[in-house]
Amino acid sequence: MYHTRVWGGRRLASMLGRELPDEQPYGESWELCDREEAQSVVAEGALAGMSLHELWSQRRTEVFGGRFMAHPAVRFPMLLKILDCVDTLSLQVHPPAAIAASMDGEPKTEMWFVAHADEGAKLYAGLRNGVTRAAFEAALADGSVANYVHSVVPQRREFMFVESGRLHALGAGLLVYEIQQNSDTTYRVFDWNRVGLDGKPRALHVAESMRCIDFDDFEPAMQMPAADGEMVRCDYFATRSTVLAAGTEHELALPAEFVCLAVTQGAVEVAGTLLRTGDFVLLPAAMAAGQKVVRAAAAAEFLEIRLP
Repeated sequence: MYHTRVWGGRRLASMLGRELPDEQPYGESWELCDREEAQSVVAEGALAGMSLHELWSQRRTEVFGGRFMAHPAVRFPMLLKILDCVDTLSLQVHPPAAIAASMDGEPKTEMWFVAHADEGAKLYAGLRNGVTRAAFEAALADGSVANYVHSVVPQRREFMFVESGRLHALGAGLLVYEIQQNSDTTYRVFDWNRVGLDGKPRALHVAESMRCIDFDDFEPAMQMPAADGEMVRCDYFATRSTVLAAGTEHELALPAEFVCLAVTQGAVEVAGTLLRTGDFVLLPAAMAAGQKVVRAAAAAEFLEIRLP
């Protein structure tokens, strides 16, 4: 499901081979989604036409695994995306769980995996050391906010964990895989004084943002996957990155549970299906353990994404 964004571009087509609906700038591709307004749908096979929501609500044990029968989420709890950032995103924050409901919003913790970074591309996260709430508010008033936000120059394969409450913005020149809670609540605190695709300034949510920003969050660093590939394990998702040489295989763990795969480079084969860079797939719990083997058709890298 493709979404136009003022900061988006055409690299979903030029880098990933996607066929975009028209010539507008597309910033987001929602790859696996169970939202009231947007549903992933089974393309073929016995369950063709069923939505992700129907699978979660009606076929949970078979598709996701018996351990999740008691999971409290009404909808599938994760939302998986690819973001094409040709321009810098707004400086924003997502509401922490403790206050989200009181703001009529949804909490949102996420992570970014950098699949491509132009030379010198920046990513913004947290505050510079010593920045106070008062100083930040004054900077909002005089337009100098950028001087108070921490920035890094990320490299391909690095990732950033963005807990709700962390001030953040992806910079121009990044192609990012985003794994997040199933939420679409974002508060913009600053938008670099630009206008939207309609030529008008985009709405800001300064009061809401100030309630949400963690003003003790200073200068977080980018990280690389651990030696075993593990990246983030939190209450909302668990992620791992695996690199395979051409012709080698990797057997996926936890055969009685589902796993989502996202190919970030090269091509892999799973259960007779060829997946290329940018492809996502959900392998169901009921799939035989012997089929949950990833073989690299070429030198490849992929993410494993699970519920904890």
